[in-house]
Amino acid sequence: MPVIGIVDTTFARFNMGKAAVDEIQMHASAKIIRRTVPGIKDLPVAAKKLIEEEMCDIVMALGMPGAKDKDKICAHEASTGIIQAQLMTNTHIIEVFVHEDEGKDEKELAFLMEQRSREHALNVVKMLFKPEQLIKEAGTGQRQGFRDVG
Repeated sequence: MPVIGIVDTTFARFNMGKAAVDEIQMHASAKIIRRTVPGIKDLPVAAKKLIEEEMCDIVMALGMPGAKDKDKICAHEASTGIIQAQLMTNTHIIEVFVHEDEGKDEKELAFLMEQRSREHALNVVKMLFKPEQLIKEAGTGQRQGFRDVG
């Protein structure tokens, strides 16, 4: 049985990890191991530990960077760390970030966090169980959270 790691943060104002777990459980049979860390810069090591210590086949790293310039720098650093962890472990870590300034208000931001979490969870299911589906979607402008652009 595949093992999926989910790591999210306490800083996000929506329970992104819960939405991802719920979506995966609706579409696949897999063992899910979930961890929560304080913020986005903690995601890379938590994801790497899920892969190396818990033998996860794939990990989702979910978080909400703030809207200030320093938050965008921190998000970039976290992304770089996630990429490094992927390369060090030869395992996919699906980054699911929703920036605080992506929504026009709290309601839209919560909607976006849930949708992006769920849609990337479906991508994880496809990557593990239905890779041919992703091939069919190549070049179709898929976007997680908002409307597709293709």
